[in-house]
Amino acid sequence: MPDPARILLVEDDARLALMLEQLLHAEGYDTVLARDGQRALHEGLTQEFDAIVLDRGLPVIEGLDVLNRLRDRGVLTPALILSALSNPADRVEGLDRGAEDYLGKPFDIDELLARIRALLRRHRSTVPALPLPDGTLDTSNRTVTTRKGETIALSERESQLLERLARRPSQVFERDDLLGSVFPDADDPGVVDTYVHYLRKKLGRDCVKTVRGIGYQLGTLR
Repeated sequence: MPDPARILLVEDDARLALMLEQLLHAEGYDTVLARDGQRALHEGLTQEFDAIVLDRGLPVIEGLDVLNRLRDRGVLTPALILSALSNPADRVEGLDRGAEDYLGKPFDIDELLARIRALLRRHRSTVPALPLPDGTLDTSNRTVTTRKGETIALSERESQLLERLARRPSQVFERDDLLGSVFPDADDPGVVDTYVHYLRKKLGRDCVKTVRGIGYQLGTLR
């Protein structure tokens, strides 16, 4: 059985947040709730989600600003804006600033759930091409295409390791984190160092940065 879709729910209204959280749980989604923009930004940058349901009128950081900051940091998780600001100009602004869908409040529950399902289907059917500094990673074909047009084939584990780094390009990953997420069947953290070495041989020594005393971070291609 596949893992449930993970949804980041961002809503500051306590009653509505509770209702939506219960609704999404009842539909089988693994849901993380953030009640303000700063928390939403933190969750979006440090965890992986399949979709974001995002209010606009948030405390601390406004919803569209949260989305802009996530996009600027390389987070491509599809987002549905759920907002009382729902005239055509508001919807256009939301879509232009990085949202994949926009639904005004008040909303019909069945329509909301249908839009989330459609968002997840589109997300999962899209060829996952992740941006890299000076190139892209196609995780379906396990290839890296450089800005110069060179195509480099990766092994399955090399691709998974690079994908993990590329999905959070500003994050420094500890070896144990990479071991658990990319090499769950391995016990020795040294396997992470081995595959970093393989990536550097294929993509250049700077493709993965070593952060002394912590671990690894996405770098730049050769």
